[in-house]
Amino acid sequence: MRLDGVGRRYGRRGPWILRGVALAVEAGALVRIGGPNGSGKSTLLRIAAGVERPTEGTAELPARRAYVPERFPPALPFDARGYLRHLGRVRGMDAAEADRRAEHWLDAFGIADRAGTPLAELSKGTCQKVAVAQALLADADLLVLDEAWTGLDPAARARLDEAAADRAARGGRVLFVDHDPARLAGLTTAAYELDDGALRPVGTGPAGGATVLVEVETAGPGPLPQRLPGAPRRTGLPGGAVRLEVAGAHSDALLRALLAGDRGVHVRSLVAVPGPAADGHAHDARGDAGQDAQDVQAVPEEAR
Repeated sequence: MRLDGVGRRYGRRGPWILRGVALAVEAGALVRIGGPNGSGKSTLLRIAAGVERPTEGTAELPARRAYVPERFPPALPFDARGYLRHLGRVRGMDAAEADRRAEHWLDAFGIADRAGTPLAELSKGTCQKVAVAQALLADADLLVLDEAWTGLDPAARARLDEAAADRAARGGRVLFVDHDPARLAGLTTAAYELDDGALRPVGTGPAGGATVLVEVETAGPGPLPQRLPGAPRRTGLPGGAVRLEVAGAHSDALLRALLAGDRGVHVRSLVAVPGPAADGHAHDARGDAGQDAQDVQAVPEEAR
């Protein structure tokens, strides 16, 4: 997902809500958007979700997107189960798969007993769970969450945390706004602040701007997946091992994806290099006699 020089205003003489916004969200990214009320966060997320078009600039978006709006319209002619089934069919699932996924998410959010209740008769909290469930039905390449946690009970908030982190770990992109500053803390790969229509970075994820080198072996059948968080550069090593080179902001998501897979991945080493080499790629820090010990991040015992 890439926004380039994006601006948005309503009407030819209306004030600019956004101006000159540039944002790239790569595979495996979990990106937070902050800013005061009225700063344009929801407008930015609607453009990212493809719900609105920018007044100026360009928006390159993945074909498969899912979106939880700030306000979900409950006055729709469906019950909860029927709405999820309908959205599943719209997203290309056959009837059986749409049914299966609808039942899964109704159960995951603890609302299976209200599956037959018309949306207009559901409580605000239950309606919000349906809104979140419809976005999680399919494995979208881009998941856009506009204060999706608001109105959810603690168990449902934790379930959404887990789903968002899992989507990024499996190579998707997640863009979110939430009023809780601790939301997904430690997992967010980048954060930005909107102020007076302009977007500026306010921090980076784990390992900052470093490049991380991960050497892995696969014990299970087949090679590593082609799609991995951060789109790492791959180098074959003697004995069938592979070195993955990824931006530090994506290193945690990459490790989660590797260790959660079904191929028996063994992480041989993990090295963080503070800054790229002159050719734009990291050098092998382990060959430098003067490499500081703090540049080497130990792999936890449970990961080995």
